Amino acid sequence: MVRTIYDPTAGTGGMLSVVSEYLLEHNPAARLTMFGQELNDESYAICKADMLIKGQDVGNIVVGNTLSDDGHSSRKFDYMLSNPPFGVEWKKVEKEVRKEHTEKGFDGRFGPGLPRVSDGSMLFLLHLISKMRPAVDGGSRFGIVLNGSPLFTGGAGSGESEIRRYVLENDLVEAIIGLPTDMFYNTGISTYVWILSNKKQDDRKGWVQLIDASSFWQKMRKSPGSKRKELSDDHIATITRLFGEFAEADQATVLDKQGNELDSQLLLSGEHAPAAPEGGKVKVVPISRVFRNEEFGYTTITVERPLRDEA
Repeated sequence: MVRTIYDPTAGTGGMLSVVSEYLLEHNPAARLTMFGQELNDESYAICKADMLIKGQDVGNIVVGNTLSDDGHSSRKFDYMLSNPPFGVEWKKVEKEVRKEHTEKGFDGRFGPGLPRVSDGSMLFLLHLISKMRPAVDGGSRFGIVLNGSPLFTGGAGSGESEIRRYVLENDLVEAIIGLPTDMFYNTGISTYVWILSNKKQDDRKGWVQLIDASSFWQKMRKSPGSKRKELSDDHIATITRLFGEFAEADQATVLDKQGNELDSQLLLSGEHAPAAPEGGKVKVVPISRVFRNEEFGYTTITVERPLRDEA
């Protein structure tokens, strides 16, 4: 069976390549057709060469700005992934994006709303949503790496808030996973993986899972740029298990009387924390929680008070 995967910010094609290798390890008979778009000419050329070596159709990799000139405008995909630039303004393509938002509305990519011009990462989120194969045709799932601002920027009624409202009211968010700081070459900020799907399993419908993996890291022996931490295979397996089992969990850390860590273990729902050593304590913090979509809704109310005068 052939499946399609798409990266709208493909770079040199690294994420597409890793996905392909991972899939073939698990199922050597699987066939994955890769698609991508990249703005930087040099990265685009490297990506195209890499796809050529892998036997992919190089016509599936296009050059250009994904937001203003969608190179795969007529396509929908089974799976997608993206690590768009963090906190980069979209002023250069503002005219085209606003035109699509105004003229096409929900028939275009940006119907739900537009974020502030200083950060275009949520435009890539909307772009990927527009590429989802309809649920009746098998549906889609995608992962996108975002910084913290899409989680909290903008009050009720703002473009960012309306985009968040859209993804929650349409029950598209499966999980948001908080990663450690210092995970990327060019920035040390906290990042989050959003997993969205329009083919949720019945037990996930109406729910969002939040996983705090910010404490899951090991120090790198050599730090390239700002990247000083990495997830171990065990960390990845734990996150995957929590997501796959849709499980709530806590992290129990056993400390001695000096505050030194003696042990750390994951507690699934219903499991009890270990006993504290003499003079020490056990610190329990939430790692995975599940919430109903409507628990994220809020309204802003402005309260005005007239000034008192001498009368």
